[in-house]
Amino acid sequence: MVCVVLALAATFLSEHFGGPQLLYALLIGLSLHFLSLQESTRIGINFCAKTVLRVGVALLGIRITEVGDDYIRAEMPVDERHVQPFGILHGGVSVVLAETVGSLASVLCCDEGYGAVGLEINANHLLPVPKGDVVTAECRPVRVGRNIHVWNIELRRGDGKLTCVSRLTTSIVANRT
Repeated sequence: MVCVVLALAATFLSEHFGGPQLLYALLIGLSLHFLSLQESTRIGINFCAKTVLRVGVALLGIRITEVGDDYIRAEMPVDERHVQPFGILHGGVSVVLAETVGSLASVLCCDEGYGAVGLEINANHLLPVPKGDVVTAECRPVRVGRNIHVWNIELRRGDGKLTCVSRLTTSIVANRT
C-alpha cells in the first residue's frame, strides 16, 4: 500500500511541477527501496515484481526489452522527467534504472517463497546522456548464491558508449505471510 501512495505522490509531482526535480528522482528511488524492503516480504514476490515494473513503466518509461538465461535488457527514453538542470540524465535516475533491472533479475532467480531486498548499490557515471537520447541497461550476474545475489549493470547511450556502470547486491529472504 505504501508503494502505491509513493507512486501516486511521484505522479502528482511530475504532473504539477513539470519534471524530474531531485525530489522526484529520490521519491521514485525510495518507493522502489521501500517496496523491496516491505512489500516483497509481506505480500509476495510476484506482486512486488509487477509493482516494480509498473512504477518503472508508469513513471520513468522503463521498458524491459529482453530477458535471457543470464541477462536482462531494458531501455528508457531520456526526456524532461529524467534530466537535471544542465539537460543531461540525472545520476539518480540512472541508479533507479540500474536498481530496477537488477532487482527484477534477482526476483526472477529466487525460489518460490523467497524474495530479494537491496543491500547496496553503487554507480559510476562515465559520460553524460543528453535529453532526447535513449539509455539501454544490461544486467548480468556476478554471483547468484543462496543468500546473496550480486549484479553488474551497464548503461549505454544511444550511440553505444558506456555511460554508467553499477553494481547491485541483494539479500535473499523468506517471504513473510
